[in-house]
Amino acid sequence: MTLYLLSIHQPQGELPPEPEFLADVMRQLGELRDELASTGSWVFGQGLHGPETATVLRPRDGEVLITDGPFVEGKEYLGGITIIDVPDLDAALRWGRRYALATTLPIEVRPFHGGAGD
Repeated sequence: MTLYLLSIHQPQGELPPEPEFLADVMRQLGELRDELASTGSWVFGQGLHGPETATVLRPRDGEVLITDGPFVEGKEYLGGITIIDVPDLDAALRWGRRYALATTLPIEVRPFHGGAGD
C-alpha cells in the first residue's frame, strides 16, 4: 500500500458557494470518507482556513523571520487535504476523480516518499 495526498485546490477570490450547493458537497465528501474508511484506505482529511490565516516561517541568516499571510500569491490555494492508503496510483486517481466530481474543484494526487513506488 502507498500513501497518497489528495489536495483540494480552491479558487482565490470567488464568492462562497450557495448553502444548498455546499451542503450537497459536504454530504458527498462524507460518503466518500465513509467508503474509504470501510475499505481501510482512509488515513486523514480536513479542510483548511483561507490563506489569509497563514503564518510563514522563513529561515534567514540563522534566524527565522515570521510573516503573516501566504508564502506565495496565486489564483488558487490549498483548501483541504485527504490522505489515503491505496495499492497504487490507479487506485489513488480513481478516488481523486470522485473527489473532483464531488467538490467541482481541481484535485492534485501525489504519492508520499517511502511508498511502494520508491
